[in-house]
Amino acid sequence: MSDIINLKQFKKRKARASKEVEASANRVLFGRTKAEKSFDKTQSEKDERFLEQNKLEPRNTGSSEAETE
Repeated sequence: MSDIINLKQFKKRKARASKEVEASANRVLFGRTKAEKSFDKTQSEKDERFLEQNKLEPRNTGSSEAETE
């Protein structure tokens, strides 16, 4: 004969196991420290400023624009 299994306990163990798997995945995705987040934010702001300062503007030649219109 086999052992008697309580289905409520079995379902609870299964639910806990699936929650643990999901939690470990979330730790990898969202488990960054405050310092890491602020460093990334500062770095992205610095990169945006650099790109904005070095953006190339199109030349304005008055005679060629008047001819195309």
